[in-house]
Amino acid sequence: MSATTVSPRTQAYAPLPRRQVVLTLGGLMLAIFLASLDQTVVSTAMPRIIADLGGFDRFTWVTTAYLVASTTTVPIVGRLSDLYGRKAFFLGGIVVFLVGSVLAGVSQTMDQLIAFRAIQGIGGGSMMALSFTTVGDLFPPAERGKYQGIVAAVFGLSSVIGPTLGGFITDTLSWNWVFYVNVPLGLPVIALFIRFFPNTRPEQRTYRLDYAGMALLVLVVVPLLVGLSLAGVQFEWLSLQIVGILVFAAMMTVIFVLVERRAADPIMPLGIYANRVVSISLVAVFITGFAMFGSIIFVPLFFQGVLGASATSSGSFMTPMMMSMVVAATLSGQALSRLGGHYRLQGLMGIGVMAGGMVMTSRMTPDTSFGQAVASIMVTGLGLGMTFPSFTIAVQNAAPMGQLGAVTSATQFYRSIGGALGLAVLGSFMANRFAAGLQDSLPTAIRQAVPAEQLARMEENPQALVNPQALEALRAGFAERGPQGAAVLDQLLGTLRETLASAISSVFVVVAVALGIAFVVTVFLREVPLRGRGPGPGASREKPGAS
Repeated sequence: MSATTVSPRTQAYAPLPRRQVVLTLGGLMLAIFLASLDQTVVSTAMPRIIADLGGFDRFTWVTTAYLVASTTTVPIVGRLSDLYGRKAFFLGGIVVFLVGSVLAGVSQTMDQLIAFRAIQGIGGGSMMALSFTTVGDLFPPAERGKYQGIVAAVFGLSSVIGPTLGGFITDTLSWNWVFYVNVPLGLPVIALFIRFFPNTRPEQRTYRLDYAGMALLVLVVVPLLVGLSLAGVQFEWLSLQIVGILVFAAMMTVIFVLVERRAADPIMPLGIYANRVVSISLVAVFITGFAMFGSIIFVPLFFQGVLGASATSSGSFMTPMMMSMVVAATLSGQALSRLGGHYRLQGLMGIGVMAGGMVMTSRMTPDTSFGQAVASIMVTGLGLGMTFPSFTIAVQNAAPMGQLGAVTSATQFYRSIGGALGLAVLGSFMANRFAAGLQDSLPTAIRQAVPAEQLARMEENPQALVNPQALEALRAGFAERGPQGAAVLDQLLGTLRETLASAISSVFVVVAVALGIAFVVTVFLREVPLRGRGPGPGASREKPGAS
């Protein structure tokens, strides 16, 4: 059966049979669940993986490799799907993801696992890029909100389930099955998509594939994310390695922009940034990504290091935050579709509530109860959930159908880049605040009782607050000094907790200020009425199963 086309220049939307829409949406939700789950499910399996494969010095790269590969893939696949259709890229992404999963499961060394996680990331990035975009293909703008909210809720739900599921699979079967389990879950998605995924294609013409743009985009994103991952961890921010990597990424960015301005069919059409709705939305998404990763990473550290919770229980305390995000994303999406599509108002409300939650968390101290702490982060989760569908709907409604993949994937891309920057900048900021605060607040008695080398190590890593083994070793050392040693240790631990609480509170203040900037930016977002259902001129699609 011959393919029918939809012009990439039109704003047209062509409706599909309800059964096809429902089954495709079900496959989308399972696909995005798999792709997002793989970002969190590995965390609880890592101790067992390290025990089997070794490579403790590289364990963070198991996650970093996936994130770098998926973030790099998102804008490329999003744009290619605008030019050549989404079906082949979505199916290809799932296949690559499953192949990467099997290879990761059979890894014999840490280096192999890191490489195969990158392959997984390419497939997962393709799935993530096209899941939100395909909602725009299935529904008109006026109805997209409720479904974008549901898809965003699935993304949040995977964050809640991932760590627990990873631990259960590892304990019940083995760490290998954390990767193998993707295969029986992914194969039904392939079967659904082969039969029902709409094979919408742009107008039939010859495109000049932007190889230079794709290569340059990789040379921008990979060094940028790697540099931000290493900064303040393996190397100082002003070290030759980090400065060199970031300068190289900046140079590639300039060359990339010059190349894209001349490309016939650019991989990242710069014209989307001329659209005020799109550009403002992307700035807001970038800042909320910065804030989101800041809260998700530093809140568990507060629970463990300041309030004394175990690693397991600190993870469970995050569940209310993630669940509030899931509920807010779902309700916010419904409100967008049912109450007139006021994405600017809901974006402002979401950022405002999120900023309020950050202010509440910034006021937490070692005396804060677990209930108060959980209430504070739940407010943050509510605000974050409200922002997810709002800005996605804004960019999709403002862009023509021919750029739907480019603008939708751009929101995910800038959220990830903002998150990477947030982790790097806020992590370094917290470490510096902690070291400076500890130097200022340590009593003279502790300075005299504790060797300078040991204090220096504590300034760099207060692991006695989060590592039970390190705490026991410290207790054993002070116990040899008798009752006076125990008193000095209690005073030292109290000072460490207060200093860490102050440093993390400063991080939350910075995040709240950043969200204030995002709020001001969003004030200038123009609301365009959401377009309703109805086929545009010449818009049509293939029937399910056509190829």
